[in-house]
Amino acid sequence: MSTPRVSEESPLHSEGHWVGLHTDATAVLSSWAPTSPDAAGARDRTLGLLTDGPVAMRREHRVGHVTASALVFDATGSRVLLCLHGKFHRWVQLGGHCEPGDRTLAGAALREATEESGIADLRIDPVPIDVDVHAVGCQGGSLHYDVRFAVFAPAGAVEQVSAESEALGWFPPDQLPHPLAGGTAQLVAPGLAALRRASPHPAP
Repeated sequence: MSTPRVSEESPLHSEGHWVGLHTDATAVLSSWAPTSPDAAGARDRTLGLLTDGPVAMRREHRVGHVTASALVFDATGSRVLLCLHGKFHRWVQLGGHCEPGDRTLAGAALREATEESGIADLRIDPVPIDVDVHAVGCQGGSLHYDVRFAVFAPAGAVEQVSAESEALGWFPPDQLPHPLAGGTAQLVAPGLAALRRASPHPAP
């Protein structure tokens, strides 16, 4: 979810605010067992990007930057929450850019999911379910190295559309809507596997 932009001169943009997040991203991806061959390739590309240092976590890094997203499941695991993105008009999981206050990738994904869904008390499995590298239009053309997580909503959760979305909707995992963003469908199987692994976990 977009937040007010901070100027390059702001102390929030000093590299020190990104060191911990960069360290977490490197540790998480280095120890992660990929959920598919495509995810393995994307993980390796992301680790390569991370050798650029903490700047790789910032949206201003034009060659590419790490982002975090979340496939949100309802309390029963029988529905997933997707948003109809306001810019490219496709259904997609919740997520977006990392921010200076984020301490972990899982925390960034949870923050994005909370902001974009309007649902309190979400819980996240801190083990990624997928990594995907794709082109986007930000910064005049860049790559998102997106690390994806499974997030679980409490019983009775009621969503609220954010400024970035045209709509939010709950869908059975085997009946996802169209048009669907590329890469979203591949999150269902590893997300359900996370649900079966005694999730949800405490939020980071």
